[in-house]
Amino acid sequence: MLTLIFAGLLVMVFGKLLWFAIKAAWSITKIFVTIVFLPILLIGIAASGFLSIAFVGLVVVGLVSLIDTAL
Repeated sequence: MLTLIFAGLLVMVFGKLLWFAIKAAWSITKIFVTIVFLPILLIGIAASGFLSIAFVGLVVVGLVSLIDTAL
C-alpha cells in the first residue's frame, strides 16, 4: 500500500516538474536530470529498502517544485 502511494506521488511530482521544465524552456541537461535522473534515484532508494528516505526526498522535491511554479 505504501508503495502504491509512493508511486502515485512520484507520478504527480515529476509530471508537474515535466510541465514546468517544458514551460520554462530549460536546457536539455536540466530536463534530462529532472525527467530521468531524479525518478531513477528515488525509485532506486525505495527499491533498496529505504522507503522512508525516498518519501522525504519526494516531499522535498515536491515542495520545491510547488514553490518554484508558484513564483
